[in-house]
Amino acid sequence: MEKSLDRKLLRLREDPSRPDFILADAKDADMAYGLAAPGKSPEHHAHEARFRSLAEYRQCMREIVAQGLVDIMLMSASSNEILTIRERIFDDSPVTPAVRANDTTDIWLATGTGRYAQQPSLPFRTATIDHIMCGKAECRPEERHLGADLGLYSVTFNNDAELDRQTLEAYKEFRLEAERKGFRHFLEVFDPNAPGEHAPQDVARFINDHIVRTLAGVTSGARPLFLKIPYHGPAAIEALVHYDPTLLVGILGGSAGTTYDAFYMLWEAKKFGARAALYGRKINNAEHQLTFVYYLRLIADDKIAPDEAVRAYHSDLKKLGIRPHRSLEDDLKLTQTGTAYSAAGAARSSPTRPTSQAEVSPRKLGWEDQPDFSKMTPAEKARWNIERWKRIIG
Repeated sequence: MEKSLDRKLLRLREDPSRPDFILADAKDADMAYGLAAPGKSPEHHAHEARFRSLAEYRQCMREIVAQGLVDIMLMSASSNEILTIRERIFDDSPVTPAVRANDTTDIWLATGTGRYAQQPSLPFRTATIDHIMCGKAECRPEERHLGADLGLYSVTFNNDAELDRQTLEAYKEFRLEAERKGFRHFLEVFDPNAPGEHAPQDVARFINDHIVRTLAGVTSGARPLFLKIPYHGPAAIEALVHYDPTLLVGILGGSAGTTYDAFYMLWEAKKFGARAALYGRKINNAEHQLTFVYYLRLIADDKIAPDEAVRAYHSDLKKLGIRPHRSLEDDLKLTQTGTAYSAAGAARSSPTRPTSQAEVSPRKLGWEDQPDFSKMTPAEKARWNIERWKRIIG
């Protein structure tokens, strides 16, 4: 089956201004968090710390892949072996399997250790490309299609020449091996996790400069398909897109926050040039993951505004008999959420609602009106679509 990711990448290469948007569910947290990685169990109580099992975590992956609304399912190599290689759940799906290809020390976040995230990141890879592609140490050419041919490679720069050189050497080694083996990747660039006394004054500019400087020496055969970076606001996204429109910018979700945090971040990032979003904790901590992803997809495809999506999401939770984590009023608030993998990471600064509420809250337009779409604003189209879906789902 044709993968939606491949179709969108082809169109965006032809015209980076197209509205196509890549949405990924990042369920690779078992490479970072230990027992807490699958998230809280729906049966947990306030006084308990009960988490889903790994089997339950993988079942969530199966369900989201079956739903078919995300473009990428990002997993650990061990989950990839079970779901991609053994169960073949992606064979008849538009979703592309992907694997976290490295696990640098700044994502070693097992409970009780407490130190790794506060020490400068060091490069490390548990998974190998061959194990990702075929499940064993060495793949024959005809076996490389058995697993995933796409991986996430992450780097963290700490404004330290020796440490950052080690990071770049490891990335170069990975790129060369990946190119030889026909393995694609997208590049994650984290904020500095432990720069000590040498913290950059402008972190967003520091990250952008490192991205374009690093990739200037990489030719097309080894370049990442797209980026996954912390969202530092519209100006940082616009600067990258203006510098090189062919460099597809994606954002990472960071910590969960409110539902409006998740929906608005995606909406705003796309408005200012992002063409991908990879949400892990934001999806995993949702009251009902499939419904949450459904509204992420509508926002990514310009069919609904973020505040209307929150209201519709709460309405659907009520129909499903699921108690929301927050009241609707509280869930419509925009808060500061962490942008790093570690909870100790920086928070997005000065979140604000749109300057014009009319931009995301258009005039009332019933789903049955069958309007002339050519004369509608994007906001009016969004409102029409949500009214239509409300009628469909009752």
